[in-house]
Amino acid sequence: MSWQSYIDTQLLGTGKIAKAAILGLQGGVWASSEGYHISPEQQTAIIEGFNKPDSVQSTGLRLADTKFIVISVEGRTIRVKHQANGGTIVKTKQAVIVAEYTAPTQAPEVDPIVERLADYLIEQKY
Repeated sequence: MSWQSYIDTQLLGTGKIAKAAILGLQGGVWASSEGYHISPEQQTAIIEGFNKPDSVQSTGLRLADTKFIVISVEGRTIRVKHQANGGTIVKTKQAVIVAEYTAPTQAPEVDPIVERLADYLIEQKY
């Protein structure tokens, strides 16, 4: 399966996730939903957020054109919120999955979807 297929079928295909991207831990976008552009600076901030949770919780994260507050950083997962919308960001061995959702969808509906894909990628050594 191609990286874009993971975005299209495993994430967007659920109907719960509005925008998504898979980023390499060493940099670069492996795949993303159409028109969803996470800049290199934003990618760095996301990846550093796992190593410096206090910093990212105080500054928030920008995903594409939207500034999010960081609700929590727990192990491999960062949860973000912007008004009624939100996002789940999960780190694997070599990648970071970024998934945004829009209201009325909520985090408990999205988290398991993103976590499952992360578990699968870890099993595949990614």
